[in-house]
Amino acid sequence: MKNHNSTNGRLRTGGARIVTPPPGPNAKKMLARDKKVVSPSYPRDYPFVMERGQGAQVWDVDRNRYIDWMAGIAVAATGHSHPKLVKAVQDQAEKFIHISSDYYHESMIRLGERINEIAPMKEDVGVFFANSGTEAVEAAIKLARYATKRQRFIGFLGAFHGRSMGSLSFTASKFVQQERFFPTMPGVVHVPFPDPYRPVLDLKREGDYGDTVVDYIERVIFQTILPPDECAAILLEPIQGEGGYVVPPQNFFPRLRELCDRHGIILIADEVQSGVGRTGKWWAIQHWNVEPDIVCIAKGIASGVPLGLMAARQSIMKKWVPGAHGNTYGGNPLACTAALTTLDLVENGMMDNAAEQGEFIMDALAEMQVRHPSIGDVRGRGLMIGVEFVQDKTTKQPAHQLREDIVHHAFQNGLLLLGCGRSTIRIAPPLMIQKPLVEEALEIFENAVTTAEKKHKLL
Repeated sequence: MKNHNSTNGRLRTGGARIVTPPPGPNAKKMLARDKKVVSPSYPRDYPFVMERGQGAQVWDVDRNRYIDWMAGIAVAATGHSHPKLVKAVQDQAEKFIHISSDYYHESMIRLGERINEIAPMKEDVGVFFANSGTEAVEAAIKLARYATKRQRFIGFLGAFHGRSMGSLSFTASKFVQQERFFPTMPGVVHVPFPDPYRPVLDLKREGDYGDTVVDYIERVIFQTILPPDECAAILLEPIQGEGGYVVPPQNFFPRLRELCDRHGIILIADEVQSGVGRTGKWWAIQHWNVEPDIVCIAKGIASGVPLGLMAARQSIMKKWVPGAHGNTYGGNPLACTAALTTLDLVENGMMDNAAEQGEFIMDALAEMQVRHPSIGDVRGRGLMIGVEFVQDKTTKQPAHQLREDIVHHAFQNGLLLLGCGRSTIRIAPPLMIQKPLVEEALEIFENAVTTAEKKHKLL
């Protein structure tokens, strides 16, 4: 696939429509109102004030139009306000909006059945219903302790699993997330995630870096600070999200699964960001043909309606007793209806489209990498793609400020991006995005890279 960007960084006519340099006057008024009443803890990257969205395009309150390459942090899986999703939620709202999980309703049961059909385990699963990714992770932590009668865990450096106190104890992507919240839940040991681009371990053995990390767990962690028979579970993202969209090497998950089986440890896959078709498969872990014992689901599962799910093998889930865990809003009928509609849309074309468009983007970025000294690594699966920026390709020194400049320049020209890791930009558009918008976004993206490289004297 050749010549993805024949303009060499010049935006072609008909690009994203910016009628008022952002933030425009209406956005500035909103920002001033927001500052008076909204918590300052939210990490707003740039002053985008959304008014409406359609598919993979969004408009701000000053009528500027953008291509959305971040989908509300991989949440708007089926695009913004898909008409089938809107209709399904409206129809459900006319019937009833809420009944607590102390009772029963069909959409909750149907969603449990649907998750059982597509879960990445051959064994039947039971589903716990919550409202968010962090709640799904909390449920998984509690179930692992309850089922194994063990108290300790292994997590990974670079991980993000949420901000409530249990999930926060595993989160290790930026220190600001844990700063001044100590003590979190005790009992979590962190080990390096197998990042092939930035390995930190050298155990000098045959195999890939995934083998090295598993050997480190067995030869170092289990021999020094964590007896394996006290370890309830290993919790990780199949592809790290906030840590930099890091894809582990091929041997990692098979070796980790074997380690867990040998020591009776539960393997928990946090698919909150990577699941529901985003990588071209239902679940990212399926790229390694490995089954977890528990999977945590949220973000894209209901296309923006808050929902979190924790699905566990029935042999584990059945150990819980009534009252062991619960949730007032879990199984909310609006959320369950949105999830059922989302899963139908993803299965009937969008998952395949994610694989197809992801391959096209990866190919285009590989060509772009040759032209740009700052692009150190391109990695991903489907529409979960990371582009890591460096000061120098030999030293791999992270280029954090250059990454920030790219994100902001893209925003000024009509493309919404988000960073992750120290110097990576994530590409995670809605799964329904089509090639014309992809090509337009790639053009804006390369223009932003070129502008930032010139500013930082890399060109």
